[in-house]
Amino acid sequence: MGAQKYFNEAGKLQITNAIRVAETNTSGEIRVHIEKHCNGDVLDRAAYIFEKLEMHKTELRNGVLFYLAVEDKKFAILGDGGINQKVADDFWETTKEVVIAKLKEGEYAEALADGIIMAGEQLKENFPYQKDDVNELSDEISFGK
Repeated sequence: MGAQKYFNEAGKLQITNAIRVAETNTSGEIRVHIEKHCNGDVLDRAAYIFEKLEMHKTELRNGVLFYLAVEDKKFAILGDGGINQKVADDFWETTKEVVIAKLKEGEYAEALADGIIMAGEQLKENFPYQKDDVNELSDEISFGK
């Protein structure tokens, strides 16, 4: 069984609901990808998944990926160029620290949901919701092996 075994239905719902809440106030797009293992550098793997999920194709280049390799205990947040130009230099690091603290407690769904809400707040400041906004990327969790 893959990485899904670490998340019950309530946990998956908590994460997807956090994405929906975060995206309610922003035109930004948030995705979560979870897998068991990450061979090599976590940012390289996150960048690969970012491209595989076609997150770079959002109109304003304001996608954010939360990547977690559960068994290897590797986590990364990767933002597209549009948002990285606008957020503080330490924004992703600050958010990452909050998520990692809860991951260490084994609270995977809560950790990701909290980080997603933080990212949504930052996205809201820089990419406010537009009345003609379209949900460009799926809110569902992407699971790897």
